[in-house]
Amino acid sequence: MSVTDPSLQNETVPGLPGAQAAHSRFVQRIRRRYDEELSLLPPGLPDRAAIAATIQVIQARGRPLGAALRVTRQLVLERLAVLDVECGAAMKDITEVMTTLAETTLCLALAEARQAQDAINGAPRNAQGEVIAFWVVGMGKLGGRELNVSSDIDLIYVYDDDGLTDGPQQITAHEYFGLVARRLYALIGDVTEDGQVFRVDLALRPNGNSGPPAVSLAMLEEYFLVQGREWERFAWLKSRVVAPLDEASLKSALGLRSLVTPFVYRRYLDYGVFEGLRQLHRKIRDEASKRAAGRPERANDVKLSRGGIREIEFIVQLLQVVRGGHFPEIRTRSTVKALSRLATRGLMKPETAAKLREGYDLLRRIEHRIQYLDDQQTHCLPTGDEDLAWIARSMGLTCKPEACELLERLCEVRELVATEFDALLHDGQAPATSGNGCRNCGAPPLTVDAEEFLDKLPIELGTAVRRWAQQARVQSLREESRLRLAKLVGRAAQAVKEEQCSMDAALRFVDWVEPLLRRENYLALLVERPSVQTRLLRLLGLARWPMRYLMQHPGVIDELADARLLAERFDGAAYYADLQARHAAWDRSGEADEESLLDTLRRAHHAEVFRTLVRDVEGHITVEQVADELSALADATLQCAIDWAWARLKQAHRPAPRFAVIAYGKLGGKELGYGGDLDVVFLFDDQDPNENISASEIYGAFVRKLITWLTLRTAAGELFDIDTALRPNGNSGLLVTSLDSFENYQSGRGSNTAWTWEHQAITRARFCAGDPALAERFEGVRRAVLTAERDAAALRQEVQAMREKVRAARPVRAGKFDLKHSAGGMMDAEFALQYLILLHSRQHPELLDNAGTIALLQRAEAAGLLPDGCGRAAGDAYRELRRVQHKARLDEQATALDESELAALGLSAQRDAVLALWRAVFP
Repeated sequence: MSVTDPSLQNETVPGLPGAQAAHSRFVQRIRRRYDEELSLLPPGLPDRAAIAATIQVIQARGRPLGAALRVTRQLVLERLAVLDVECGAAMKDITEVMTTLAETTLCLALAEARQAQDAINGAPRNAQGEVIAFWVVGMGKLGGRELNVSSDIDLIYVYDDDGLTDGPQQITAHEYFGLVARRLYALIGDVTEDGQVFRVDLALRPNGNSGPPAVSLAMLEEYFLVQGREWERFAWLKSRVVAPLDEASLKSALGLRSLVTPFVYRRYLDYGVFEGLRQLHRKIRDEASKRAAGRPERANDVKLSRGGIREIEFIVQLLQVVRGGHFPEIRTRSTVKALSRLATRGLMKPETAAKLREGYDLLRRIEHRIQYLDDQQTHCLPTGDEDLAWIARSMGLTCKPEACELLERLCEVRELVATEFDALLHDGQAPATSGNGCRNCGAPPLTVDAEEFLDKLPIELGTAVRRWAQQARVQSLREESRLRLAKLVGRAAQAVKEEQCSMDAALRFVDWVEPLLRRENYLALLVERPSVQTRLLRLLGLARWPMRYLMQHPGVIDELADARLLAERFDGAAYYADLQARHAAWDRSGEADEESLLDTLRRAHHAEVFRTLVRDVEGHITVEQVADELSALADATLQCAIDWAWARLKQAHRPAPRFAVIAYGKLGGKELGYGGDLDVVFLFDDQDPNENISASEIYGAFVRKLITWLTLRTAAGELFDIDTALRPNGNSGLLVTSLDSFENYQSGRGSNTAWTWEHQAITRARFCAGDPALAERFEGVRRAVLTAERDAAALRQEVQAMREKVRAARPVRAGKFDLKHSAGGMMDAEFALQYLILLHSRQHPELLDNAGTIALLQRAEAAGLLPDGCGRAAGDAYRELRRVQHKARLDEQATALDESELAALGLSAQRDAVLALWRAVFP
């Protein structure tokens, strides 16, 4: 049950086993000490207004601010103990109230601290005379709005700029904010007769306890660049300004965010952080083990022990830091929200995320009950039977000396968490400890350039590795990098030995690694993910072209970590929605600049092409399905590019453009291959917005911008090659045409009209992206063009002449059969079909659909336009020729075969079927 209604009365939830908050010794003390003040807090969950009002009332009764903050804190914790233990309040409600309490008290304390310091030194001002902003940055659970009931608060104090105070006793801004920090600590952290508001920990600030209490933005920036360590990136992930919280202060803190974000999230897949977190975690576990030595009660630390809260947080933060630079939609400070986002993005199995969420909730609820007992910052289960039984009862469980459901449930959760953590951080193995085991036994590992290592490799593989391993650029790498390379090459050699991959695959892997020698993040990915290397080796053994694609876009190897890769098919709507969510996340983080969006489109497109490629070479999809996926991917990517580019067009005069991209050629026929050009025509259907600028000018500027978005090579690589030669008047025509002008051109109205070959091209044209309202009108124009009356003899002559022109431009050597261009090849089938459509679609409208070459040949036969069996045989031949061409290209083989080999390859019948089609159409 979640207690979210502020008016909720403190009533015990029926069915709970009768645990009472009064068992808590802390609650007992508060009720004795503050009996008269307990009624000051309104019923239900305290919110910001209620907390602030209570503090104000206590102050009005004569207590100073520091005392009022402390008393209010005690009242709030007593209330939370009741709501949690007796009313079943949700864990998120408890942590939200604690976070609100911290924010409210910090804001009030900061205001008083600055006021008191201003009275002595005046306000600090920068060179422009403006008051210098100061922010209290909450880290850890305070930053994540997940503060537990007896937690300390991790704070870092940051001020905007250097300067001097304007009072009679002038000091530097640095000195001023150091004094403010001291006053703030006294108001929040000092222990008085009323206790303290929160224990304050400043150890996460730059240079830790040896650093100054407050740092300027410039100091913080330099620290991040020069000294920032990997573990600090995890700490800063949860950072946010917690005081002051007025709108002006939060707006001024955008400069702070612009420093923190690139420090935490790198613009690449950052697998290098694994080792840093592994070392940090080893240190935490070792320290926990030392504390537990001789203290068996410390073995049940729900936060720091194996499988505890900290390991769930590490799992989440590691995945966020590794991929958050590419996928801003997974960024969030909340552990619970992050688990859902990671599952949505496919970075964690949904069932795993659900189990970790449930485990996190259980561990946090136990942690709260431990802390309710005595208001101590401890995470260890109590040893007393009565306390254990009380915790169990409050959670609907039992705990008796002979059997304890609480401990059994706790062990189940911790084992689950530890298993997931070890799988992520230690490749499924339990981590090494500093116990009696021998950590550095045996010979030291060998680097990739060591002769001893190279001599151990199979001769063929050793020769390939030696070619680059002994170059200066490799020997100048850090030892850690050369050890990583040796590990990867060693795994490849072992895979060959165990017949898990071929020698060809291992050699291709070595060739692929060579250009990446200084791009350590990719090497780190493979080292951390042996399963990815295994899949990569298998992929490289199946065809040559994947290696070429991986050389161009090495980041896509991360896709091999996704277990859904082979089982799923491309979903254009889901892809588009993912990209829009990513755009929204860039917006939230203040990083939605053109560079980020261009890279986002490219990375997303490369990843999906690679996913299709893997399914293809693994034999999970057909050639037609490959073309369908690549065509649908291009459509969705074009739509995103249109949306995003228009939103950044200065001349944009409406929310969305009245604009369409018309696909021709392979994209139009949904037969797109890997790396194929996009043959497109750009149309608009809009009125001039005003007398100062015409619609054609606006859409001309837009198309130039759009083409740049689609073709520019960025740090993430290329997206598409665009060919607009099929637009009206070809390369001498306008880049974008009004739909009216396009219709006139295609239908022969006026002196400027389309050629027959342009009508051939429109047989495969279709609306693929833009304003859907234009799709129906374009299709109407297309159908009108195709159904126009034509002279059969003239049409036959023009189509055959164009076929001969193309054949002359693509000569085939004697004795060779080119799968596409030779007589009996795919192009003959395409030209024959185009002739049939242009001549007969007026009487046979079933030929008007853009259904693909194979289906339309079958329809032509069914309509009686071809002899019995001719269309079906030609369609089957076309499919087989495409398959053989596709396979040859994947393996980087020639698509012009020796004619003498056709029979052995089973292609003679296919050539003959296409030739029969040609003779039937052009007798």
